[in-house]
Amino acid sequence: MKIPYYPGCTLKTHAKNFEVSAIASAKALGIELVELPKWNCCGTVFSLTTDDLIHHVAPIRNLIRVQEMNKKKIVTNEYRLVTLCSMCYNTLKRANLRIKENQEELKKINDFMYLEEDYQGEVKVVHFLEILKEIGFEKIRQKVKKPLTNLKIAPYYGCMIIKPREAAIDDPEDPKIEKELFSTLGAEPICHPYRKRCCGSYQVVQNKYAIVEIVYEILSRAIMEGAEAIALSCPLCSFNMDNMQKEIMRKHPEFTPIPVVYFTQLMALAFGLEEKYCGFDLNYIDPKPLLREKNLLESPEKVQIRVS
Repeated sequence: MKIPYYPGCTLKTHAKNFEVSAIASAKALGIELVELPKWNCCGTVFSLTTDDLIHHVAPIRNLIRVQEMNKKKIVTNEYRLVTLCSMCYNTLKRANLRIKENQEELKKINDFMYLEEDYQGEVKVVHFLEILKEIGFEKIRQKVKKPLTNLKIAPYYGCMIIKPREAAIDDPEDPKIEKELFSTLGAEPICHPYRKRCCGSYQVVQNKYAIVEIVYEILSRAIMEGAEAIALSCPLCSFNMDNMQKEIMRKHPEFTPIPVVYFTQLMALAFGLEEKYCGFDLNYIDPKPLLREKNLLESPEKVQIRVS
Protein backbone atom coordinates (compact mmCIF):
# COMPACT_ATOMS: atom_id res chain seq x y z
CA MET A 1 0.00 0.00 0.00
CA LYS A 2 1.44 3.37 -1.07
CA ILE A 3 -0.07 6.38 0.67
CA PRO A 4 0.81 10.06 0.14
CA TYR A 5 2.59 11.32 3.23
CA TYR A 6 2.98 14.86 4.57
CA PRO A 7 5.95 15.20 6.97
CA GLY A 8 5.75 18.87 7.91
CA CYS A 9 8.67 21.03 9.03
CA THR A 10 9.44 19.71 12.51
CA LEU A 11 9.81 16.07 11.47
CA LYS A 12 12.64 17.14 9.19
CA THR A 13 14.43 19.00 11.98
CA HIS A 14 13.78 18.46 15.69
CA ALA A 15 11.56 15.36 15.44
CA LYS A 16 13.52 13.13 13.09
CA ASN A 17 13.07 10.27 15.54
CA PHE A 18 9.32 10.53 14.92
CA GLU A 19 9.62 10.30 11.14
CA VAL A 20 12.32 7.62 11.02
CA SER A 21 10.45 5.32 13.42
CA ALA A 22 7.13 5.91 11.63
CA ILE A 23 8.43 5.16 8.13
CA ALA A 24 10.22 2.04 9.33
CA SER A 25 7.19 0.80 11.31
CA ALA A 26 4.88 1.47 8.37
CA LYS A 27 7.17 -0.53 6.10
CA ALA A 28 7.04 -3.44 8.55
CA LEU A 29 3.25 -3.35 8.13
CA GLY A 30 3.47 -3.32 4.33
CA ILE A 31 2.80 0.43 4.01
CA GLU A 32 4.97 2.81 2.01
CA LEU A 33 4.60 6.41 3.12
CA VAL A 34 5.33 8.32 -0.09
CA GLU A 35 6.44 11.85 0.73
CA LEU A 36 4.68 14.65 -1.11
CA PRO A 37 6.85 16.34 -3.73
CA LYS A 38 7.23 20.10 -3.26
CA TRP A 39 5.31 20.17 0.02
CA ASN A 40 5.21 23.40 2.00
CA CYS A 41 4.55 24.32 5.62
CA CYS A 42 0.94 23.63 6.58
CA GLY A 43 0.64 27.04 8.24
CA THR A 44 1.03 25.51 11.71
CA VAL A 45 -2.40 26.41 13.08
CA PHE A 46 -5.93 26.59 11.70
CA SER A 47 -7.20 30.17 11.51
CA LEU A 48 -10.43 30.67 13.44
CA THR A 49 -11.38 33.96 11.77
CA THR A 50 -14.00 33.69 9.02
CA ASP A 51 -12.39 36.34 6.80
CA ASP A 52 -8.85 34.91 6.92
CA LEU A 53 -9.12 32.78 3.79
CA ILE A 54 -5.51 33.41 2.76
CA HIS A 55 -4.34 31.41 5.79
CA HIS A 56 -5.77 28.27 4.16
CA VAL A 57 -3.85 28.54 0.91
CA ALA A 58 -0.81 26.72 2.33
CA PRO A 59 -2.66 23.60 3.51
CA ILE A 60 -4.77 23.37 0.33
CA ARG A 61 -1.68 23.59 -1.87
CA ASN A 62 -0.41 20.44 -0.16
CA LEU A 63 -3.66 18.67 -1.00
CA ILE A 64 -3.17 19.57 -4.67
CA ARG A 65 0.08 17.62 -4.51
CA VAL A 66 -1.92 14.48 -3.69
CA GLN A 67 -3.95 14.97 -6.87
CA GLU A 68 -0.74 15.35 -8.85
CA MET A 69 0.73 12.16 -7.36
CA ASN A 70 -2.29 10.20 -8.52
CA LYS A 71 -2.17 11.69 -12.03
CA LYS A 72 1.54 10.83 -12.32
CA LYS A 73 0.84 7.31 -10.98
CA ILE A 74 3.23 7.84 -8.07
CA VAL A 75 0.30 6.48 -6.09
CA THR A 76 -2.82 4.96 -7.62
CA ASN A 77 -6.35 5.84 -6.51
CA GLU A 78 -5.03 6.90 -3.11
CA TYR A 79 -6.62 10.23 -2.33
CA ARG A 80 -5.70 10.16 1.32
CA LEU A 81 -2.97 12.25 2.88
CA VAL A 82 -1.31 10.70 5.92
CA THR A 83 0.13 12.91 8.64
CA LEU A 84 2.10 12.21 11.80
CA CYS A 85 2.36 15.60 13.52
CA SER A 86 -0.81 16.42 15.44
CA MET A 87 -0.51 20.12 14.61
CA CYS A 88 -0.16 19.45 10.88
CA TYR A 89 -3.04 16.99 11.00
CA ASN A 90 -5.35 19.49 12.66
CA THR A 91 -4.44 22.33 10.29
CA LEU A 92 -4.72 20.28 7.09
CA LYS A 93 -7.86 18.46 8.17
CA ARG A 94 -9.81 21.54 9.23
CA ALA A 95 -8.76 23.64 6.22
CA ASN A 96 -9.88 20.78 3.98
CA LEU A 97 -13.23 20.47 5.78
CA ARG A 98 -13.81 24.21 5.57
CA ILE A 99 -13.36 24.58 1.83
CA LYS A 100 -15.25 21.36 1.07
CA GLU A 101 -18.25 22.88 2.80
CA ASN A 102 -17.92 26.21 0.97
CA GLN A 103 -17.62 26.10 -2.81
CA GLU A 104 -17.25 29.87 -3.02
CA GLU A 105 -14.16 29.78 -0.80
CA LEU A 106 -12.78 26.85 -2.77
CA LYS A 107 -13.12 28.87 -5.98
CA LYS A 108 -11.37 31.86 -4.42
CA ILE A 109 -8.45 29.72 -3.29
CA ASN A 110 -8.18 28.04 -6.70
CA ASP A 111 -8.30 31.44 -8.41
CA PHE A 112 -5.59 32.74 -6.12
CA MET A 113 -3.32 29.78 -6.94
CA TYR A 114 -3.79 30.25 -10.69
CA LEU A 115 -0.44 28.64 -11.47
CA GLU A 116 -1.56 25.42 -9.77
CA GLU A 117 -4.18 22.97 -10.95
CA ASP A 118 -7.55 23.43 -9.26
CA TYR A 119 -8.15 21.53 -6.06
CA GLN A 120 -11.16 19.27 -6.53
CA GLY A 121 -11.86 18.60 -2.86
CA GLU A 122 -11.38 14.83 -3.19
CA VAL A 123 -8.53 14.33 -0.72
CA LYS A 124 -9.11 12.98 2.78
CA VAL A 125 -6.65 13.96 5.51
CA VAL A 126 -5.94 11.14 7.96
CA HIS A 127 -3.61 10.58 10.88
CA PHE A 128 -1.27 7.59 10.92
CA LEU A 129 -3.10 6.28 13.99
CA GLU A 130 -6.25 6.05 11.87
CA ILE A 131 -4.39 3.96 9.30
CA LEU A 132 -3.27 1.62 12.08
CA LYS A 133 -6.85 1.23 13.27
CA GLU A 134 -7.93 0.52 9.70
CA ILE A 135 -5.30 -2.21 9.36
CA GLY A 136 -6.59 -3.73 12.57
CA PHE A 137 -4.84 -4.15 15.88
CA GLU A 138 -4.93 -7.93 15.58
CA LYS A 139 -2.89 -7.77 12.37
CA ILE A 140 -0.49 -5.36 14.05
CA ARG A 141 -0.14 -7.82 16.94
CA GLN A 142 1.09 -10.42 14.46
CA LYS A 143 4.04 -8.17 13.59
CA VAL A 144 5.17 -7.82 17.21
CA LYS A 145 8.46 -9.65 17.73
CA LYS A 146 9.47 -8.06 21.00
CA PRO A 147 6.37 -7.50 23.19
CA LEU A 148 6.69 -4.49 25.48
CA THR A 149 5.95 -6.66 28.48
CA ASN A 150 5.75 -4.94 31.88
CA LEU A 151 6.29 -1.51 30.32
CA LYS A 152 3.75 0.94 31.73
CA ILE A 153 2.98 3.61 29.13
CA ALA A 154 0.75 6.63 29.67
CA PRO A 155 -1.02 7.65 26.44
CA TYR A 156 -1.11 11.40 25.87
CA TYR A 157 -3.41 12.91 23.24
CA GLY A 158 -3.25 16.61 23.89
CA CYS A 159 -5.63 18.73 21.82
CA MET A 160 -5.03 18.55 18.11
CA ILE A 161 -6.00 14.99 17.21
CA ILE A 162 -9.18 14.91 19.29
CA LYS A 163 -10.50 18.48 19.05
CA PRO A 164 -12.73 19.79 17.64
CA ARG A 165 -15.10 16.84 17.28
CA GLU A 166 -15.44 17.13 13.50
CA ALA A 167 -11.68 16.68 13.11
CA ALA A 168 -11.14 14.14 15.90
CA ILE A 169 -9.64 10.74 15.16
CA ASP A 170 -11.33 9.27 18.24
CA ASP A 171 -13.93 10.08 20.88
CA PRO A 172 -12.84 13.53 22.18
CA GLU A 173 -14.16 12.74 25.66
CA ASP A 174 -12.80 9.22 25.99
CA PRO A 175 -10.12 8.48 23.38
CA LYS A 176 -8.91 4.88 23.33
CA ILE A 177 -6.89 4.47 20.13
CA GLU A 178 -3.48 4.85 21.79
CA LYS A 179 -4.51 2.59 24.63
CA GLU A 180 -5.51 -0.09 22.12
CA LEU A 181 -2.25 0.29 20.21
CA PHE A 182 -0.03 0.06 23.29
CA SER A 183 -1.93 -2.99 24.52
CA THR A 184 -1.40 -4.57 21.10
CA LEU A 185 2.34 -3.94 21.41
CA GLY A 186 2.34 -5.75 24.76
CA ALA A 187 2.63 -2.70 27.03
CA GLU A 188 0.38 -1.80 29.95
CA PRO A 189 -1.49 1.46 29.17
CA ILE A 190 -1.91 3.88 32.08
CA CYS A 191 -4.90 6.06 31.21
CA HIS A 192 -4.45 9.00 33.54
CA PRO A 193 -7.09 11.78 33.68
CA TYR A 194 -4.74 14.43 32.21
CA ARG A 195 -4.18 12.59 28.92
CA LYS A 196 -6.41 15.14 27.12
CA ARG A 197 -5.11 18.24 28.88
CA CYS A 198 -3.33 20.86 26.75
CA CYS A 199 0.44 21.00 27.27
CA GLY A 200 0.42 24.78 26.84
CA SER A 201 1.38 24.73 23.16
CA TYR A 202 3.21 27.84 21.90
CA GLN A 203 2.92 29.62 25.23
CA VAL A 204 6.35 28.12 25.84
CA VAL A 205 7.74 30.88 23.60
CA GLN A 206 6.49 33.79 25.71
CA ASN A 207 6.02 32.23 29.14
CA LYS A 208 7.96 29.03 29.64
CA TYR A 209 7.33 29.08 33.38
CA ALA A 210 3.60 28.71 32.80
CA ILE A 211 4.40 25.63 30.72
CA VAL A 212 6.56 24.29 33.56
CA GLU A 213 3.58 24.20 35.91
CA ILE A 214 1.17 22.75 33.34
CA VAL A 215 3.53 19.98 32.30
CA TYR A 216 4.59 19.33 35.91
CA GLU A 217 0.97 18.56 36.78
CA ILE A 218 0.44 16.33 33.71
CA LEU A 219 3.60 14.31 34.22
CA SER A 220 3.22 14.09 37.98
CA ARG A 221 -0.29 12.70 37.64
CA ALA A 222 0.85 10.12 35.10
CA ILE A 223 3.68 9.07 37.42
CA MET A 224 1.29 8.91 40.36
CA GLU A 225 -0.92 6.55 38.35
CA GLY A 226 2.07 4.28 37.77
CA ALA A 227 3.36 5.36 34.35
CA GLU A 228 7.01 4.71 33.52
CA ALA A 229 6.96 6.64 30.23
CA ILE A 230 4.68 8.95 28.25
CA ALA A 231 3.82 8.32 24.58
CA LEU A 232 2.41 10.94 22.22
CA SER A 233 2.15 12.13 18.60
CA CYS A 234 2.94 15.84 18.65
CA PRO A 235 6.44 17.36 18.33
CA LEU A 236 5.38 20.50 20.21
CA CYS A 237 3.87 18.44 23.02
CA SER A 238 7.07 16.42 23.01
CA PHE A 239 9.22 19.52 23.42
CA ASN A 240 7.07 20.86 26.25
CA MET A 241 6.87 17.54 28.06
CA ASP A 242 10.35 16.17 27.34
CA ASN A 243 12.83 19.05 26.98
CA MET A 244 11.09 21.25 29.55
CA GLN A 245 11.67 18.67 32.27
CA LYS A 246 15.02 20.36 32.90
CA GLU A 247 13.09 23.46 33.97
CA ILE A 248 10.67 21.38 36.03
CA MET A 249 13.55 19.84 37.96
CA ARG A 250 14.96 23.29 38.69
CA LYS A 251 11.69 24.52 40.13
CA HIS A 252 10.58 21.21 41.67
CA PRO A 253 13.73 19.40 42.87
CA GLU A 254 11.64 16.45 44.09
CA PHE A 255 10.44 15.70 40.55
CA THR A 256 11.76 12.49 39.01
CA PRO A 257 12.19 12.74 35.22
CA ILE A 258 10.17 10.40 33.02
CA PRO A 259 10.89 9.45 29.39
CA VAL A 260 8.61 10.90 26.71
CA VAL A 261 8.52 9.00 23.41
CA TYR A 262 6.57 8.97 20.16
CA PHE A 263 4.12 6.12 19.68
CA THR A 264 6.01 5.12 16.53
CA GLN A 265 9.20 4.61 18.53
CA LEU A 266 7.36 2.03 20.61
CA MET A 267 6.12 0.38 17.43
CA ALA A 268 9.62 0.16 15.97
CA LEU A 269 10.87 -1.34 19.22
CA ALA A 270 8.06 -3.89 19.45
CA PHE A 271 8.49 -4.86 15.79
CA GLY A 272 12.08 -5.79 16.55
CA LEU A 273 13.56 -3.19 14.21
CA GLU A 274 17.18 -2.08 14.51
CA GLU A 275 17.74 0.47 17.25
CA LYS A 276 18.70 3.12 14.69
CA TYR A 277 15.07 3.11 13.51
CA CYS A 278 13.82 3.78 17.04
CA GLY A 279 15.69 7.08 17.33
CA PHE A 280 15.98 7.00 21.12
CA ASP A 281 19.23 8.99 20.98
CA LEU A 282 17.22 12.07 20.00
CA ASN A 283 14.93 12.00 23.04
CA TYR A 284 15.84 14.53 25.73
CA ILE A 285 15.10 12.27 28.71
CA ASP A 286 16.90 9.10 27.70
CA PRO A 287 14.43 6.16 27.58
CA LYS A 288 17.15 3.55 27.05
CA PRO A 289 17.91 2.84 30.74
CA LEU A 290 14.21 2.06 31.32
CA LEU A 291 14.05 -0.12 28.21
CA ARG A 292 17.19 -2.02 29.21
CA GLU A 293 15.71 -2.56 32.67
CA LYS A 294 12.69 -4.13 30.95
CA ASN A 295 15.02 -6.26 28.76
CA LEU A 296 13.75 -4.49 25.64
CA LEU A 297 17.18 -3.14 24.68
CA GLU A 298 20.56 -4.75 25.06
CA SER A 299 23.11 -3.12 27.33
CA PRO A 300 26.02 -1.30 25.62
CA GLU A 301 28.39 -3.93 26.99
CA LYS A 302 26.50 -6.78 25.29
CA VAL A 303 26.28 -4.87 22.02
CA GLN A 304 30.04 -4.22 22.11
CA ILE A 305 30.81 -7.87 22.80
CA ARG A 306 28.55 -9.00 19.97
CA VAL A 307 30.05 -6.57 17.45
CA SER A 308 33.65 -7.43 18.30
